[in-house]
Amino acid sequence: MSPKRHKRVAIYLRVSTDGQTVENQRIDLKKLAELRQWEIVATYEDNGISGSKGRDKRPGLDAMLRDAKRRKFDLVTFWSIDRLGRSTTTVATAMDELAEAGVAMFAFKESMDTGTAHGRAMLEMAAVFARLEREMIRDRVVAGLRRAVAEGKKLGRPKLGNERDKVRARAGARQRAAILEARKAGKGKVKIARELGVGVGTVSRVIAEAATLAAGP
Repeated sequence: MSPKRHKRVAIYLRVSTDGQTVENQRIDLKKLAELRQWEIVATYEDNGISGSKGRDKRPGLDAMLRDAKRRKFDLVTFWSIDRLGRSTTTVATAMDELAEAGVAMFAFKESMDTGTAHGRAMLEMAAVFARLEREMIRDRVVAGLRRAVAEGKKLGRPKLGNERDKVRARAGARQRAAILEARKAGKGKVKIARELGVGVGTVSRVIAEAATLAAGP
């Protein structure tokens, strides 16, 4: 009797911005594979790419769908349905392509798969509700911004005025004064930079600015 073959699985990871990481998704999906005795044969990633982008703008998704047609794996798993796509059209299209290739899907967060008609329907519904939730959040944010404007509040990040900015401004002024004092003493730019722990470019810029101010209009 031949040994049972482990299911060959591909992992798809995606985050929307460069400030995020796919590592948490990777950890959860690896644990899932170990628990179910799946063999991970491929990993596809789209880092810093919005799920609203089409397949042509998401190389990881494109490569995964291409390899699915080549039957390089039996199932593809991802952390949640919105990792696959932000629109129901994107999700449905990917699901159709995978189904035609005979490749199943499993969403970790929703704990759903497309192994049955019921599972596929539930995943499609999850995609619809995920999109609805995003649109409701966006509408609340827009409404809040409009209300703030109507109440005369200023939006955007505050300019100089907080304590951190003041500290930085004072430090910058002290640094410029030290550079000019050292230059007045006849020291070279490289020596000044080394003594004050700044770049030569910074020293050159401060000296040039001081010379321009001294020259007047």
